[in-house]
Amino acid sequence: MSEAIYFEDIKPGDRLDFGPLTVDREEVIAFAGQYDFQPFHLSDDAAAQTHFGSLAASGWHTLALYMKMFLTEVQKQGRQEASLGGIGIDELRWLRPVRPGDTLRGTTEVVETSASRSRPEMGVVKSKVTMLNQRDEVVLTMIPITMMRTRPVA
Repeated sequence: MSEAIYFEDIKPGDRLDFGPLTVDREEVIAFAGQYDFQPFHLSDDAAAQTHFGSLAASGWHTLALYMKMFLTEVQKQGRQEASLGGIGIDELRWLRPVRPGDTLRGTTEVVETSASRSRPEMGVVKSKVTMLNQRDEVVLTMIPITMMRTRPVA
């Protein structure tokens, strides 16, 4: 495990790659059945009648897959200790359908950091996330905004 990464250690341009993860058909349908039960997320026949043409994962499922891949990488590197969670997402775009069998991967790059004026124990980090499929087609972009703990005073 690596030494903890705190707000002060994070700089614009820092990158982290995550994935890969292959999208499972049963998980696409199960997620949609519970959270986004539009017909084109549940059935090939229904999806064939739309611009999707075939079963497509919910965009919200795609975000959940991002979170799984990202946290897996962050935890593998021992870098989650200072995370205080997210406060929002700017510029979320679903650019291509994600399909069962697609293998996703991505990268996140820090674009901005700012110390909190009202909460000196934390700072805010904005990152640009890009997710791609196995054909190197961009399927999702977004700018998550997260809070990070500042380094404890000895």
